[in-house]
Amino acid sequence: MQKIVAVLGGGIGGLSACHHLSKSPNVSKVVLLEGGGRCGGWLSSTRREDGAVFEHGPRGVRPAGAVGRNTLNMVSELGLESEILPVTKDHVASKNRYLYVKGQLHKMPSGPGGVLRTIPPFSRPIIQSILKEMLISKGKEEDESVHAFVSRRLSSELADIAIDSLCRGVFAGDCRQLSVRSCFPPLYEAEQARGSIVLGMLMGSGGGHKVVPCEVAKRASKESWTQWSLKRGMQTLPEALEDTLRRRERVELHHHAKVKSLNMDGRGWEIKLEDGACLKADHVISALPASALVSLLPPAAQPLSEELRSITSVTVAVVNLEYEGFILPVTGFGHLVPSSEDPGVLGVVYDSVPFPQHNRNGGPTTRLTVMMGGAWFEQAFGNPDIVSKQTLLNRATQAVTSHLGVTSSPVWSLVALLKDCIPQYHLGHWKRLEKMRQYINNHNLPLTLTGASYDGVSVNDVIFSGRTAAEGLVGKI
Repeated sequence: MQKIVAVLGGGIGGLSACHHLSKSPNVSKVVLLEGGGRCGGWLSSTRREDGAVFEHGPRGVRPAGAVGRNTLNMVSELGLESEILPVTKDHVASKNRYLYVKGQLHKMPSGPGGVLRTIPPFSRPIIQSILKEMLISKGKEEDESVHAFVSRRLSSELADIAIDSLCRGVFAGDCRQLSVRSCFPPLYEAEQARGSIVLGMLMGSGGGHKVVPCEVAKRASKESWTQWSLKRGMQTLPEALEDTLRRRERVELHHHAKVKSLNMDGRGWEIKLEDGACLKADHVISALPASALVSLLPPAAQPLSEELRSITSVTVAVVNLEYEGFILPVTGFGHLVPSSEDPGVLGVVYDSVPFPQHNRNGGPTTRLTVMMGGAWFEQAFGNPDIVSKQTLLNRATQAVTSHLGVTSSPVWSLVALLKDCIPQYHLGHWKRLEKMRQYINNHNLPLTLTGASYDGVSVNDVIFSGRTAAEGLVGKI
């Protein structure tokens, strides 16, 4: 039987699900319902007439692993190969990453030499922690915070400085609350399979998805790309997906189609929209944030709603700045700031270094992005609903001055407040997912959960989860 499938949410996860569904003969119609005026979710770029491009969300994608190959395969299918801007392993943006600790920038150790010597801000060579790690017995807990896991297996100093900063850079979150099992599955699995992260990484812990690489993905591997972007910014990807979907006759895309409620009707769903419209679907794929889905579900699904409600998100202020000339004291990808140094500022990305192609035409400029808030937003800035953009801009320029010694003022700036943009996988997240999927199964609900709230927050993870959601419904495509 051919199904009518409704996909809720036109972010990159919802678009990916539609893309894969629309290729299947088992689907008679795919209806994408996006509440806002555009698709693409957090993938959002400002393109200026003078050629400058600024990212307000993710700015580069990693090509590594099955999920990285999967994204490049999709980019290739959409005909965007010629738009790719690759950054290779020997590029200065790949080799140089910094930490801002005790008022100073420190280059992160890279290569064997960096691991063997004592490099500030660390008080001893990292190799000592690595050698010790192989002798530490396996943990007994089902889950553990990222901080506790790294403290136990490596050292509390690495957890306090490097891992704290990393979790702020990736999740804008607090490593003392985030789950190692859900946030860094390879670390958890390496310990489970081999009793050691180091041995697990060297020998592999088995499993994993299989994705056959297209030509571009093969090239990425051969040329050792560490990340890539697109000439007109990351927003190009959802735009190309939307264009492709609009040309497929079994797909309907709706903007400003905010869902009000979902009710079971016989074997399928009755979907009511805020504007009074009503439609029926045999199956719903929700690519909405977990908290947004809660208010749509029928009262009978209360146990599911409670689990969904417990997945919270954090708000991040993203401040794009442009300066005349080349003003950086160091070159590299950027720097992260541990929470002990400054809870409000998560890090600064030196956008002009990896992607000079996004600078304006004409004289040299430096583009930077300051990331702020996250799990510390309220502590640093108060209520996100009332904080002024000027306050955020002042704080960002002040960070650039104190961290990088930049004395000039930016010639252009843009402040974006991304409310509830990154879900936080707190301790026990895997258990919540298990309970939700169990509930959906036991009650034969024609519902699939996809998107950043569940199985990974990176662009690659979300695109892959959209594909998995579609294939779970119609089989491998």
